[in-house]
Amino acid sequence: MTYIDAVNNLLRRLRERTVTTVNETTYSSLLGILLNDAKEDVENAYDWSGLRLTLTAVTQPGIFNYELNGSRNRGNIIDVVNEEGDYFLQYRTSHQFNQYFLNQPVPTGNPKYYSFNGVSSDGDTLVDLYPIPDDAYTLYFNMVLRPVELVADADQLLVPSRPVLLLAYAKAIEERGEDGGVASTSAYIAAENALRDAIAFDSAKHPEEMIWHEV
Repeated sequence: MTYIDAVNNLLRRLRERTVTTVNETTYSSLLGILLNDAKEDVENAYDWSGLRLTLTAVTQPGIFNYELNGSRNRGNIIDVVNEEGDYFLQYRTSHQFNQYFLNQPVPTGNPKYYSFNGVSSDGDTLVDLYPIPDDAYTLYFNMVLRPVELVADADQLLVPSRPVLLLAYAKAIEERGEDGGVASTSAYIAAENALRDAIAFDSAKHPEEMIWHEV
């Protein structure tokens, strides 16, 4: 569903006239803000299939810190694959990495561990690798990446639209404040139910992630 389609859906629910662009009226612009708020709430509620992608980093000899271009510091890593070694890199804490790099000399080779270490000047996540790469290795970072706000009319929702629309509708009713909160409470309940249903459907694609493993 596009940004303009979602805003017009909200306008119809609120018995208002539709628009040809999101910022056509003050009220449609407000609904655009509420829609983006609802979108972010839904995106943060679960690791949705529609938000999953793979970012690639190619190492250079002697360089241990890498930028995940396009991550915008809005994602979490599912796993990291080393193409040349055919294995998964393991996560280590910042404290563990500090210990690794205190030991001199620091070994070089095919990276086996990664850790987060800051954000680039343009807002992308930075990761450290250990051992320090001694050659060009291709690493695949499989991630759940939350997108930025919807801005253009044609921008697309990547998560299930129903919970986003119902949550934005609840926020819009609450903002109007016309009924003492009765309708907004009912609308929030409907949005919560829609979100639970959407998570149940999407989680069926990744049942292994819903299993509790004892350690």
